[in-house]
Amino acid sequence: MSAPARSTIDQSEVDRFSAMAAEWWNPAGKFKPLHKFNPVRLAYIRNRACENFGRDPNGHLPLSGLRVLDIGCGGGLLSEPLARMGATVIGADPSEKNIRIASTHAAETETLIDYRAVTAEQLAEAGETFDVILNMEVVEHVADVGFFITTCAQMVKPGGLMFVATINRTLKAGALAIFAAENILRWLPKGTHQYDKLVRPQELEAPLGSAGMDIIHRTGVFYNPLQDRWNLSPDMDVNYMLLAKRPT
Repeated sequence: MSAPARSTIDQSEVDRFSAMAAEWWNPAGKFKPLHKFNPVRLAYIRNRACENFGRDPNGHLPLSGLRVLDIGCGGGLLSEPLARMGATVIGADPSEKNIRIASTHAAETETLIDYRAVTAEQLAEAGETFDVILNMEVVEHVADVGFFITTCAQMVKPGGLMFVATINRTLKAGALAIFAAENILRWLPKGTHQYDKLVRPQELEAPLGSAGMDIIHRTGVFYNPLQDRWNLSPDMDVNYMLLAKRPT
């Protein structure tokens, strides 16, 4: 018998987020933290992408002409605003429920997005390529981080970018991003994150490097309760983002 095909999918995680699918576009619901997080990560994506591709981030449709993959897109919280910036967006998620919610919302807002209930490996096997790939708050939910990252990296065009955002595996992150967020602040349902599935930066940088990608930027992200908003920070102990580029 042949060995089973390697997979990035952790079915328990897919089931967990499928069960919450109806909540995606409720800013006061279970995905409230992502709604709060959206402005800082969208600005980071827009500014870095424009810098890389020689665009004006304040111009009309600054991402026009760029083919973007939002892998693990959920309900489309990133896909929609990026499409409104002019990008050609493919939103991919293994949860058919998430894709139905995302597609319905895009239709209601008249936003053109190509949503697909597929995995990263299915896209790679189909020979898909992209100028920008977004791996935002996804790697802590997959079955095999290294395989997932290298699979996504092979779809980045020469000169293209991959953004990765996740939570560091540190005691500080365990205390703040899991215990406090789920039990004290009640930002997230209990069990949303598991400490042993959090990912350290070097565990992303190694497979990215092996896949021929160069790390060109790193930043932490922290929540300021006085401002009630997220900001970029040099502190990567809890939430952080990495930006990798495939050389031309």
